Amino acid sequence: MTVLQEFVAALSSGRIQVVDLTAPLSDQTPILGLPEQFGQTWPFRLSEISRYDDRGPAWYWNNFSTGEHTGTHFDAPVHWVSGQQGADVSQVPVSQLIAPAVVIDHAADAADDPDFLLEVEHIKAWEADHGALPAGGWLLYRTGWDAYGDDPERYANAGRTPGISVECARWLAEESPIQGVGVETVGTDAGAAHSFDPPFPCHSFLLGQEKYGLTQLRNLAQLPATGAVVIAGPLPIVSGSGSPCRVLALVER
Repeated sequence: MTVLQEFVAALSSGRIQVVDLTAPLSDQTPILGLPEQFGQTWPFRLSEISRYDDRGPAWYWNNFSTGEHTGTHFDAPVHWVSGQQGADVSQVPVSQLIAPAVVIDHAADAADDPDFLLEVEHIKAWEADHGALPAGGWLLYRTGWDAYGDDPERYANAGRTPGISVECARWLAEESPIQGVGVETVGTDAGAAHSFDPPFPCHSFLLGQEKYGLTQLRNLAQLPATGAVVIAGPLPIVSGSGSPCRVLALVER
């Protein structure tokens, strides 16, 4: 068999499991609220066009409206001022939308401290047990925060959500071989990151280095520490700073 035939056979037999890392997209999907003086993203909304009626007797369809960074979504470099000369979401090479992934799990720490921050020393300790971070791959950071994804108030937690320290964000952007970071929270930065120096360091450093973000992921608990492959499918929005996307993981069982 060819490699692709073997892959299809492994999918059919269950040797490769597909895990959906995507949160359902609805009008209950949590969104990030900014201070009033700034522009705000639109919550997700469906507007019915027709549903087997006089507006269209044989078809059901909707318009929808929302922001690019709603729900499970992809951050392109141009999303942040540090990456303003970088790629928009339509320019991200498709070869980078399928990549190896590792999971660093600090859900227990985040349960004890909602302001928990991932540090370089945590990653170094993980590497001592599991090997180096994957070149051109994703670091998926599990905090257990997906458990609150259907409760917008608890999910926001009055701005107290786990994240990544300034020093760690800089290291991931400038020294690590990964292509991006994926998180379970509303954005790649901690809830308190507006007060960091610089503010929002994951956005600033990673996107400024032409790396990417994936946010509002679910089911990271179903993935192994190493060995998964992630397929991230944002819409190729011309000039878009990001896009809601379907994120899948392939896991060999």
